[in-house]
Amino acid sequence: MFSRIEGTLVERRADGVVVDVSGLGYEIMLPPCVAERVPSETGARIALEVYSVLNLDGKSGRVTYYGFHNAVERAFFEALLTVASIGPRSAARAFSQPMSAIARAIDDGDHAFLRRLPGIGEQKARDIVAKLQGKVARFLLIQDAQAPAPPKRAMPEFAEEALAVLLQLEYRRSEAEAMIRETLASAPAVHDAEALLAEIYRRRARREAIA
Repeated sequence: MFSRIEGTLVERRADGVVVDVSGLGYEIMLPPCVAERVPSETGARIALEVYSVLNLDGKSGRVTYYGFHNAVERAFFEALLTVASIGPRSAARAFSQPMSAIARAIDDGDHAFLRRLPGIGEQKARDIVAKLQGKVARFLLIQDAQAPAPPKRAMPEFAEEALAVLLQLEYRRSEAEAMIRETLASAPAVHDAEALLAEIYRRRARREAIA
């Protein structure tokens, strides 16, 4: 098993890619929202975070690899797998909308949105909300931005954990640090990373509502 792959794209399929690494071709399944953002031309360099699933059939087995752009997307996929009624293929199919949109629907208990995801009916939508509502703050903050800069100054340990998540979500370091410090100043009772990320999201949502 491995957690990351980097190589040359040799084949682009509707639901995945084949990546050549030192002469070995690895078939990587891609959720729709990930697939639409990978290169389409053969020969392109490609790097993906990988989640491995071992499928057993009698005395034989097959490993299926699922690819993601970053560790946060993979963590969201793993969060979906904690729902008893959701398997890897179902989670990959359902990951057809931006991660932040699905996470927002989970946090808001928006069953109607979740039911529109491929393979997610009424019961699975209820299962997802029941299991994950209130636990997806870090996935609500994804956005396109510049790559992070090197660290500048120390923070409390839990704030550093939250900062690492924001950087993986491609916020600029200066922007992420500012959000963390402003939030800690206005909410001094916050003392863990998940609560800090949730408060950052709430503050951001209030600002967008006012705007």
